[in-house]
Amino acid sequence: MNSCMIPEGYHPSLNLYDTQVAIAMTKRVFEDTLSGALQLRRVSAPLLLDASTGLNDDLNGVERPVEFDIKASDTRAQVVHSLAKWKRQALHRYHFTVGTGIVTDMNAIRRDEDLDNLHSIYVDQWDWEKVIAPRERTVETLRDAVEKIVDAICSTEKTMRAMFPKLALLPETDPHVTFVTTQELEDLYPDLSSKERENAFVKEHPTTFLMQIGAPLRSGKPHDGRAPDYDDWSLNGDLLFWNHTLEQAYEVSSMGIRVDAETLDRQLTAAGCDERRDLPFHKALLAGELPQTMGGGIGQSRLCMLLLGSAHIGEVQSSIWDGDTLRICAEAGVTLL
Repeated sequence: MNSCMIPEGYHPSLNLYDTQVAIAMTKRVFEDTLSGALQLRRVSAPLLLDASTGLNDDLNGVERPVEFDIKASDTRAQVVHSLAKWKRQALHRYHFTVGTGIVTDMNAIRRDEDLDNLHSIYVDQWDWEKVIAPRERTVETLRDAVEKIVDAICSTEKTMRAMFPKLALLPETDPHVTFVTTQELEDLYPDLSSKERENAFVKEHPTTFLMQIGAPLRSGKPHDGRAPDYDDWSLNGDLLFWNHTLEQAYEVSSMGIRVDAETLDRQLTAAGCDERRDLPFHKALLAGELPQTMGGGIGQSRLCMLLLGSAHIGEVQSSIWDGDTLRICAEAGVTLL
């Protein structure tokens, strides 16, 4: 299904050459700023994971991974969806200590993604993860990390506007974060869909962290799906900004404090995924062998879109698009990379 739409009168802020320079600079500046703020070390990450380990993520619980056999070994490999569980295992293997963590480039193929202005089958993001003490499994810890990420985004934005004066004509990112839970959002807008609630709230609160995603609300339905084996559904959330170009709420990051043994046990049962208890990662976590962590993913192309005022994610990343998307963008004078 395609829902590509280019706003009437839209023109890119930068030409193609400057866009490429700006993309590279945004990624470099933001990663350096983020790493300093959260005490992260850059590491290499896999593109493929052994399907039998349980390390790959199924995101909302239903997406199919790209999977194939490997001729040289009796193994089925999967292209990563995200690295949430791999990062936690890596922190254990690399002997990171409390307060320190890792950041890496995560490149994924999400074959079941519905294509639109914000979604591509190719996903590029910074995946980060850090070790926390058990006593830090709190909302306060989560909020502190969110505010540091927003500060890093705003700092990067200032650098980009200084380097590319045309970007100064775009609305600035609001540095003040409004925190709200999914239940509070449902209570505010009981007759709206989840996406409509986000749009209504974020339009009034341009930088919002929407907390507690995955568990059913009082209506009986969750705000959105979330796999049961990485985020603690009571200590996670999405970082949303108001996208002035597209006039809608816009997710740049999904993050959270990860499940401990007790939370994993409860969420696996709630999600009907008890069979995962026998996978190596889940066994280790249930046995208390892995560190307590928090982490998330921050969309690289999403951030570039936000800071460059782009109308379509294809303006800042190369991917494969359907014919309707190519036609709509061409008719609007928008060049996809």
